[in-house]
Amino acid sequence: QVQLVESGGGLVQPGGSLRLSCAASGLIFSTYVMKWYRQAPGKERELVAIIGIYGSTNYADSMKGRFTISRDNAKNTVFLQMNNLKPEDTAVYYCNAFRDTVDNYWGQGTQVTVSS
Repeated sequence: QVQLVESGGGLVQPGGSLRLSCAASGLIFSTYVMKWYRQAPGKERELVAIIGIYGSTNYADSMKGRFTISRDNAKNTVFLQMNNLKPEDTAVYYCNAFRDTVDNYWGQGTQVTVSS
């Protein structure tokens, strides 16, 4: 049974930082592209960042320079370091393990709230 468990969310002031983690189990983690998505209230889920199986990364334009995605295959974990957070970053953040349209899995999400 595949499980993805996010952690690290919380309340942070504008300009602050958070580091999200997503621990995976029940799959061969190193063979999956790992993604972070987010969904703000009343909005569609959007892609935040991607890390390939060999470590290549890509980011949504609004996150470039502020967010960093990384992975530790030995620990079956993907991370999202978020710096200089803004109120518009407030959302539920989800990790996704993707191999194809059928073979992909989601975590339950972790809430990030950026507010003073």
